[in-house]
Amino acid sequence: MQFGRYFEEFEVGAIYKHWPGKTVTEYDDHLFCLLTMNHHPLHLDAHYAATQTEFKRNVVVGNYIYSLLLGMSVPDVSGKAIANLEVESLRHVAPTFHGDTIYGETTVLDKRESGSKPDRGVVSVETRGYNQDGTMVCIFKRKVMVPKRPETAPE
Repeated sequence: MQFGRYFEEFEVGAIYKHWPGKTVTEYDDHLFCLLTMNHHPLHLDAHYAATQTEFKRNVVVGNYIYSLLLGMSVPDVSGKAIANLEVESLRHVAPTFHGDTIYGETTVLDKRESGSKPDRGVVSVETRGYNQDGTMVCIFKRKVMVPKRPETAPE
């Protein structure tokens, strides 16, 4: 089974659908909030969310959804990465709620050989996350440095 890709294996325009999806539980959301010290009641306090917010229920913290999608993309995109160079943009376009299932896909936007090291290149990708209804919830662009295929590596 392949884990990640060499520079030569990326094709501009290719779309990788990440599998499996992940159903987000209240436990996942609360643990992530507590681990990252984000104690906003929108995420942790059901009474507050029900009485003080437009959604009337807890909203999953956006950085968890970003992290989830980033992790889902590793086997397809950055499993062989030398470095994750930058996140160019990150947008949360719709809320995620406890019980939603998140699915992700990544499109290869661009690739270029390294100007300083001939054994690697930089790949630009855009990852999109959708809930079980097909609603996009998160989208981000990033650049990943990946190795070129070694002379001795099997094809």
